[in-house]
Amino acid sequence: MFKKVLIAEDYETYNLGVIKTLDELQITNYEFVNYCDDALAKIKRSIAENQPYDLLITDLSFEEDYREQIIKSGRQLILEVRELYPDLRIIVFSIENKPKSIEDLFKKYNVNSFVSKGRNDAKELKRAITAVAEKGYFLPQEIKFSIKKNSIEFSDYDVTLISMLAKGYKQQEIEEHFKKNDIKPYGISSLEKKLNDLRETLNAKNNIEMIVKCKDLGII
Repeated sequence: MFKKVLIAEDYETYNLGVIKTLDELQITNYEFVNYCDDALAKIKRSIAENQPYDLLITDLSFEEDYREQIIKSGRQLILEVRELYPDLRIIVFSIENKPKSIEDLFKKYNVNSFVSKGRNDAKELKRAITAVAEKGYFLPQEIKFSIKKNSIEFSDYDVTLISMLAKGYKQQEIEEHFKKNDIKPYGISSLEKKLNDLRETLNAKNNIEMIVKCKDLGII
């Protein structure tokens, strides 16, 4: 089991739940920080003192306040930590539970687990900590199923097209933008075909429903 844990979380109510979980697992050496900058500073100090943390539990979103911060999100913190300390095990504990976002956490940020805040989160966090300590990896079954169900590949072209449509651009304006920036294919007929393909892939009746589904999946 983990011997030294750092928790980066800016809401005290969630900290209480994490404390309860750690106590149940008989983990007594843990520290809390409310800012990502402080988390990185503590990790650097622990390495310099040859007493590194062996687990980081972090949220993804941190509210800005009067204190100026360099690292403003959990994702940025994870990237910094991975550069500094690749072997540190990281559990993301967040309310951001869109399938595409979670998938990216594992593929791009190399996290060891994700636990969604909400109903039964204390139980899931306990399972995650135990599994990550033993096996190095844990993903709740319902999240795994959700990722698999929604694992649709979107190209940069697709994302740009849907994003512009979501912002209210008309197809003619999108065609002009694509042509100006040499994004191919840019003809109206090509755009219409691509949008039709995307609607079919997402099982959307129209462009509005397609945009809503893309937002739900974290694509845009």
